[in-house]
Order: sequence, then C-alpha cells, then structure tokens
Amino acid sequence: MSREDALVIINKIFKAVFLVDNKDSLDDIYKKYAFDIKLPRKVYDSITHEETYTDFDNATKFITKDNMENLDSSKGFMMEKRDFNSLEELINTWEEINTITTERCYNSTYVSKSDTIYDSSYVYNSTNCSNCKNIVFCDGCGRSEFLLASQRSGNCIFSIRIDDSNNCSNSYSVICSNKISNSLFIQDCFNLDECMFCSHIANKKYCICNMQYEKETYFSLKKIIVDWIVNS
Repeated sequence: MSREDALVIINKIFKAVFLVDNKDSLDDIYKKYAFDIKLPRKVYDSITHEETYTDFDNATKFITKDNMENLDSSKGFMMEKRDFNSLEELINTWEEINTITTERCYNSTYVSKSDTIYDSSYVYNSTNCSNCKNIVFCDGCGRSEFLLASQRSGNCIFSIRIDDSNNCSNSYSVICSNKISNSLFIQDCFNLDECMFCSHIANKKYCICNMQYEKETYFSLKKIIVDWIVNS
C-alpha cells in the first residue's frame, strides 16, 4: 500500500466527516492529526539493511517477517553447540541471534509500514489492529473501516481521532464514548448525533457545549468549526 493509496483513503474519510476534500500532504496529516499516536518506527533489517517497521521501542537488531521465514525455510536458525566460559559469552551469543521480527502481519493484505496487524487490509503505518480495512495512522483498533489517527477503539467507521471509544461514525475527536455519529469534540458521552464540544451527556442532538440549539443555528456554527479544523 503506497502513500498515494493512504491519501485516497484519507480523502474519503474527510468527505464523510468534514464534507470537504483533503488538501494536506500525508506528512502534514501526520503532524496535524496523528502526532500523539504510538506508531511503528522505521528501522533496518540487520541482514539485508532494508527499511522496515517495528513497534518495539528498545530493540536494536531486526529482521523482516519475510526474511525470517525465508531463512527459516532455507537453512533454519539452529547453531552449532558452543561451550560458554562465562555469562558474558552467553549474553553476547544471545545478542548475536536475537533479531526482532518486524512487520508482523497475519492473514492481511495491502499493509505498509505497519507491525502486528491481524485479519486486515489496506493498512498504512498502523499497529496492533485487527479486522480493520482502510485505516491510516492507527493503534489498537478493531472491527473498523476508514479510520484515521485513532487508538484503542472498535466498531467505528469514517472517523478521525477516535480514542477509547466504540460505535462511532462520521465523527472527529471523540474520547471515551459510545454510539457517536456526525459529531466533533466529544468526551465521555453516549448516543449523540450532530453534537459538538460536549461532555458527560447522552441521547442528544444539535447540542453545543452541552446546550441545546436549533438545527439551523447548529449547522451554521458547525460549518465555522469544520473550516477551523481543516484550515488551521
């Protein structure tokens, strides 16, 4: 999956959430929306020196999953028995063979710059995600599609910056909430549609800062907020 593919996905998400096309580059999208998401970091295969990605923070030696599997099938990883004269020799041998496998993707297709991905497709620079499709810059998401810069969330679709939440759609910046749709800046809420800047409320529509508004006023203010988000 290429950077261009990721931008196509992002544009579809923008149209669903903001009703506008995305005009930012992929690097600008990362800086603006995914700056605080824990994502796989770029490292290099210790044998081939090719670029690869891992979610291990402290390891120093790596091998891609493909290279590991090829070596395992061709000659294996067993070594001739050695006699160790000191603990230092044993530790040095362990460090010699202990290469961390990178880009671990299982039963997944069209995955790029990602690590620990399960049963997913069209995934770009994400980690610890399963049963997802069309996601970019995500960590710990499951059973979701068309997500950008989201973490620890499930059953979500066409949304941006969804954290610790479930069942969200067409929304931006939702934290610790459930059943949120077409909303912006929501925290600890349940069953909201078309709300903005709300916390600790449930079963509402056309609310701003926990205050009830008329539909026409709500949408006129939402247009201003969306323009601020997209163009700031």
